Amino acid sequence: MQVYAEMSTIGRDTIAGIADAMGARGIAVVDAPISGGPPGARAGTLAMMAAGSQDAVARVRPWLARIGRVVFVIGDTPGMAQVMKLVNNLLIATNMAAAFEALVMGAKAGLDADLMVDVLNASTGRSPVTTDIVPKAILPGTFDFGATTAIMSKDAELGVAEARALGVPIWTIEQAARLWRIGVLQGLGPADMTSLITLVEGWSGAEVRSRR
Repeated sequence: MQVYAEMSTIGRDTIAGIADAMGARGIAVVDAPISGGPPGARAGTLAMMAAGSQDAVARVRPWLARIGRVVFVIGDTPGMAQVMKLVNNLLIATNMAAAFEALVMGAKAGLDADLMVDVLNASTGRSPVTTDIVPKAILPGTFDFGATTAIMSKDAELGVAEARALGVPIWTIEQAARLWRIGVLQGLGPADMTSLITLVEGWSGAEVRSRR
């Protein structure tokens, strides 16, 4: 039994087309996107997702387990893991966009950036954006967390398209996706995704940087 595992984030329709083409040649397809980015790869904490026939998933699962910390079997149809990955990436894209705008607002009002992050991480505004992304790549001004702005924008657009195809209104997420697209149009596509905050900072005349 030959099995092809597609680990990219390419959307449900695309993976379905690949599965049809491979199936015609007797090759099973496992839809296997990954979450965690370069930091997760370095730390060995990637979340692996898999969707496909039970036999096909069983064949590739040991290999997926070598790459990541945990393997989630999402379903028996290629495309289901793509949707799960898009749900995840829509949330992180929206969380980042909202956090960047809120933090710049606080900085513009004179709040200390380090203190804002400390308060958020002890409060209900806490998220991976405030616990990991902002402290590691924005407060020090290194903008080197991992994925590019273009990749995040691409994933957000795929997620928005999937929601529209399903007839699900996602007005808040659409606005976040628009900010990522503007970032790409403003030349930030190849830059680290954390550089998106510089766009909001430029519009506002305030920076979110550490003073420590």
